[in-house]
Amino acid sequence: MSDNKDRGPEGHPLAPEKASAKAPEQATVKAPGQASVKAPAKAPEQASEKAPAPESSERSKVASARRRSEEPRTRGQRKAGNKNKAGNKNKAGNKNRGAVLGVLSAVVLLAAGAGVVSAASIMPAPSGNKALDMSFANVPAGRTNAVCPAPPRLPEGTAAGTDTQFSPVSKSAKSFLDAVVLSDASGSVPGSSLASLNGSPIAEIAKAPAAVQTPAPGPPVLNAGVVAQRPAADVTVVGADPISGQRAAVAGLMSYTASDGDLRGLAAAPCEQPVNDAWLVGAGTALGRTAVLNVSNASGTPATVNLDLFGARGQIQAADSRGLLVSPGTTRSINLAGLAPNEGQLSVHLRSSGGPVAASIQESVLRGLTAGGVELITPGAAAADSQVMTGVDIQDPAAVKSLADKAGFSDVVPALQITVPGPADAVVDVRLFGPNGQRALSGGGAVTAKAGSVTQVPLTGVPAGMYTVSATSDVPFAASARVTRGLKAEDPVDFAWSPAAVRLGSQHVVAVPQGGTRALSFGVPAGRATVSYTPVTSDGKVHKTETVDIAGGTTSVIGVPEKSDGAAISGYIVSAAGDAAYGALVLGQSEQSGISVLTIQDGAAGHEKVQVTLGY
Repeated sequence: MSDNKDRGPEGHPLAPEKASAKAPEQATVKAPGQASVKAPAKAPEQASEKAPAPESSERSKVASARRRSEEPRTRGQRKAGNKNKAGNKNKAGNKNRGAVLGVLSAVVLLAAGAGVVSAASIMPAPSGNKALDMSFANVPAGRTNAVCPAPPRLPEGTAAGTDTQFSPVSKSAKSFLDAVVLSDASGSVPGSSLASLNGSPIAEIAKAPAAVQTPAPGPPVLNAGVVAQRPAADVTVVGADPISGQRAAVAGLMSYTASDGDLRGLAAAPCEQPVNDAWLVGAGTALGRTAVLNVSNASGTPATVNLDLFGARGQIQAADSRGLLVSPGTTRSINLAGLAPNEGQLSVHLRSSGGPVAASIQESVLRGLTAGGVELITPGAAAADSQVMTGVDIQDPAAVKSLADKAGFSDVVPALQITVPGPADAVVDVRLFGPNGQRALSGGGAVTAKAGSVTQVPLTGVPAGMYTVSATSDVPFAASARVTRGLKAEDPVDFAWSPAAVRLGSQHVVAVPQGGTRALSFGVPAGRATVSYTPVTSDGKVHKTETVDIAGGTTSVIGVPEKSDGAAISGYIVSAAGDAAYGALVLGQSEQSGISVLTIQDGAAGHEKVQVTLGY
């Protein structure tokens, strides 16, 4: 008799009608590679099919009615397979066979599944020493935008508000923009231009090449697009298209000088590539000090800015420091005295979501009726357990001490400011390296910086000269070094901040303004490094490269001449090899006490790739 007679419409075994029926014997079924599995043997007729035991007539009637009600449903399930069967005994037998087949099928399926699992478990795994190629995809190079800050302007309004307005600057104030856009190795300068923050075009630097040339064998042939001493009145964006599959190498700076008014002095700041995270160290809101944070959004996406403020007594909680909206193509100015009043040492950790931003702090000092200097504080390296600042130009220590002893002049002392954002104190080792090696600080080189606060370390007890400051610790911290100019209380003095620098690599571009004193400062904390510097003149020509070998623990100063081969120098291409080296551009005024320090920015990124994971 065919087994299909005991199966449903799709050939599946029918389940037994009574779960309580128990088989006295079991059949043995064995799957390949598996232990024996016993299946129930044919069960006796189920109790529900036997004649009822003697009982009352009422109970007999109920049982008979129940059997009659179940009978059509059983026949409907078996369908045609039971048409030729007769008698309750045959029906019961078919039910038992269905139960046996159902259990057997389940056992076979389980055994088969176990066989698959067992087979998978004994299959050889991939060799552990076989390297699998990772997939990487090239990221298309995008346009490079560097945001140059607006010139300093005197703020108006009360310190109670965070937003501020500005009044005109002094009559003698002058502001200029300088920029350099480097070519690729074949000498093709990328399409580049100057634009306002909202995208309105201002001037063209170089037309986009009709076709990118293939570099000839041998050393690269470099040219540059140059902007030299262009008057600046507001925030400006230097933009350049990618070339040869790489982002363009761009540098720029805004320089400001004034010989009268409350903002007398020299201030300069590099043009920054927008970021979403920045540390600005060196601000102050104490009596006579004004600090205005300017945040510019050159992207097409709104930016929401959050500020973490740190002072000498710990982190400062300010309700208006969160959720500051900076719309696309705009600058928001925030008077920090409205968030953190009467702070002699103030650091700002800026984070933005949405569009990246460029930020700087306009810091100015007024001692009574005498201008005490102006500077644009720009972001330094991110918080880390090691920071290096170079271009720290220290004046005669005896004259500085004499001036600092006068009321209101305590901040003319050169100093290192350390901000520890984490929950643990930092034990910081501070070292000072001059042209002739390391110099011992009067207070020693070890200092404990409190967690969540700003700690100031005087850089005193060393002869006058250019220095590199190295600070290392066991926890991350942000840092910046203060330098000053001017030694008489009755004369205007100026100040500057040298933020933590990045390690030099290959092909950093540095823009240089014209006029005044200019010098490149390179510091090597340990080991030995070779630094090369190549002048770029205002006519776009790249001149002969020169190199300097710098021993570890020393600082090397390279004066910048006015011209190279008859043309004004507008920038440099700087590269370094060997151990870690750091660089800065130090600016001064020939007949006044102005000073400004600009660290050399990161070089242009090469081909960028992202790892691609294949799967689902």
